[in-house]
Amino acid sequence: MTDTSAEALAALQELDKEGDLKKRLAIVRISEPISLDGGHSGPSPSKRRSDVSVFEDPTPASLEADLSHYKELFSKLRFSYLEQVTKEKFLRAIVGDPPVIVGHNENTELETQLADVKAELKARKEDARIMIEEMEAMGRDLASRYKNVELQTIQLSTLPASIENLESTIAGLRAKQVANMDPSDPNSSSSSQNLPLPATLSLLAEREAELASLNRQLAAVQNTLPRKTREAEVMERESSVLERRKEEAIMQAREAQRKKQQGESDGLEEMGRWYRGAEMTLKELVGTEA
Repeated sequence: MTDTSAEALAALQELDKEGDLKKRLAIVRISEPISLDGGHSGPSPSKRRSDVSVFEDPTPASLEADLSHYKELFSKLRFSYLEQVTKEKFLRAIVGDPPVIVGHNENTELETQLADVKAELKARKEDARIMIEEMEAMGRDLASRYKNVELQTIQLSTLPASIENLESTIAGLRAKQVANMDPSDPNSSSSSQNLPLPATLSLLAEREAELASLNRQLAAVQNTLPRKTREAEVMERESSVLERRKEEAIMQAREAQRKKQQGESDGLEEMGRWYRGAEMTLKELVGTEA
């Protein structure tokens, strides 16, 4: 591929040096005269008085301006020609010997012929219009193709260097892959990258099945996530309540221990004695009644 692109680039450069590239790629060289007599070229485009644009580097806009200009010139020329021919025929008819007198029947016959000629001219104009539209479409297509050829020529000039860079990159990657390859490990990524197509497809199917299983597990976990989140919030609230109660109980125990160490009475001992005496009294009463 490199040799082919290099050969094509060399051929294009050779044509460009000889100045023959644009000449070969040009479809219609409008700057040259249409006809050549005896090998002698016609008048130079710069010497023509009716030119609107210079044809050294024609563009669609300049060609459109030239076309409009020539249409106007030919319209004026046709009007002048018809006027002069009509005057000449009329003068010859009235000064001739004998003078030519045109009758009504001849006028009618001429009008019939004129209608036929006009119809034929209209048909030819329609054919010419269709042909011009086809030529314009073909010209636009050829212009776009020419631009593509120029763009591809520029790309082709940079293609060999890009190919060399890619080839050097591929060689470096292959060398790195060979250096990192471990033949004793069949599950290594290097060995999996060197599998044949059937084994690669089988490995791909296996990995896709594992991925599908993981996706299902992930979907199940995501479905249970809201319920678990609510349960965690309830447990967090309950744990905060229990934590407060624990702190209060610890504070009360520390306060009771402090009072006991200082010999202060917190009323619990007296209350316990009263409850014990009441219990014994109730037991005696129950035993007496029994």
